[in-house]
Amino acid sequence: MREEKSFHMTADEFRRHGHAVIDWIADYHERIESYPVLSPVEPGEVRASLPAHPPSQAEPFSRILADIEKVVLPGTTHWQSPNFYAFFPCNASGPAILGDLLSSGLGVQGMLWATSPACTELETLVLDWLVEMLDLPEQFRSTQSGGGVIQDTASSAALCALLAARERATNFTSNRQGCDRKLVAYASSQAHSSIEKAVQIAGLGRDNLRLVEVDEKFAMRPAVLADQIESDRRAGRIPCFACATVGTTSSNAIDPVRRIGQICRERGLWLHVDAAMSGTAALCPEFRHMQDGLELADSYAFNPHKWMFTNFDCDCFWVADRATLIKTLSVLPEYLKNKATASGAVFDYRDWQIPLGRRFRSLKLWFVIRHYGIEGLQHHIRRHVELAQQFARWVSQDGRFELAAPVPLNLVCFRHRGGDQVNQALMDRLNRSGDLYLTHTRLQDQITLRFCVGQTHTEARHVRQAWQRIQEEAEALAGQGGERAG
Repeated sequence: MREEKSFHMTADEFRRHGHAVIDWIADYHERIESYPVLSPVEPGEVRASLPAHPPSQAEPFSRILADIEKVVLPGTTHWQSPNFYAFFPCNASGPAILGDLLSSGLGVQGMLWATSPACTELETLVLDWLVEMLDLPEQFRSTQSGGGVIQDTASSAALCALLAARERATNFTSNRQGCDRKLVAYASSQAHSSIEKAVQIAGLGRDNLRLVEVDEKFAMRPAVLADQIESDRRAGRIPCFACATVGTTSSNAIDPVRRIGQICRERGLWLHVDAAMSGTAALCPEFRHMQDGLELADSYAFNPHKWMFTNFDCDCFWVADRATLIKTLSVLPEYLKNKATASGAVFDYRDWQIPLGRRFRSLKLWFVIRHYGIEGLQHHIRRHVELAQQFARWVSQDGRFELAAPVPLNLVCFRHRGGDQVNQALMDRLNRSGDLYLTHTRLQDQITLRFCVGQTHTEARHVRQAWQRIQEEAEALAGQGGERAG
């Protein structure tokens, strides 16, 4: 009988090529500072450098890896660069990458406990560990009424929370009969755009999202929230959901969770607390004041993939009452029925999220926690906060600049006093230089530059160099009459 031909990578080939990829990644991280942080390519340039049609014959792995260097790297914005200060950190680390590699190697589908008991039980354990590590309320533990699950992002967590709130408010009739258009949700005007998207997807409609006024620190005003809820009730609407933010994207503002929670409890609203980036800071006891009142929340989420050295994607989402979430999201076709599920003794995480399928995400988080330990994680979080606070002091001491918002943690919002055109030009010049990458927001209707410290390998020298470059470009603009442009 003729031997069957195989195109698969053999174990020996995988071992050899795997070593090459690991070496490449290690080399990349060592030389990452040599690349411009923001990719300089033009739209369409990456695609134009690649063949228009797929290969009909197999290509050697060495050629594939060479194209990473030749094609992919020039088109990459280097999120892992220590000079990346834009948006928010999306930091990775060696243990997280290796944990993710093992997850890919195992290739399990963790939709049910039965499809991979280790995938489910390790995730449950790690989420319970984090309740302890972050000093979260006891009701979020799996051994109590609630429990935690890993979502892909905080956006998915917010949507799951809103769906559960919708069903609780309608006695679980919306899943069958459709959404009541009278349902209303609330968030501050500084809340993440994922809340707006969630109300669209959940069927409440954007017209039924109330963006609540903020105070001088850009935090939600609880009195305004209470007034808006009462106004909607008088109009015959059904307030069902509110989102408090611990560390808003634009300014790192911290909503008063306790007061918002009291209002929601008194009026029967589901309170979701979004701490996407800033939640990691609660690893350090001195920063836990920001989550005061969290015991009043129905759900809570933060992203280890933002500031806990765990590569994307990894959002930790807890609920105080898992029964409501499971009843909201559970659909059980015949082909998913099994003895373990029927026993009621296990978690089937497919019922805690939007999609059916799920990856073994807890491996990388487990690796990170075990590699760093609580002590190591606290050390690096504290150091990032120290570096941001130092940067804020430099801004305050330079008469050309001003702080645009308080700096409670690792995000500094600042601007040049020359006005919007100067700030836009300053940011553009810095980003084109490749030396660092900043993004902006609008606070008090003025362009505001954001400087977020949180990448894994950002050190004091990087922050000093960034401030020096900002000063140099400000001087260059002044010499060109840039300040007068504002």
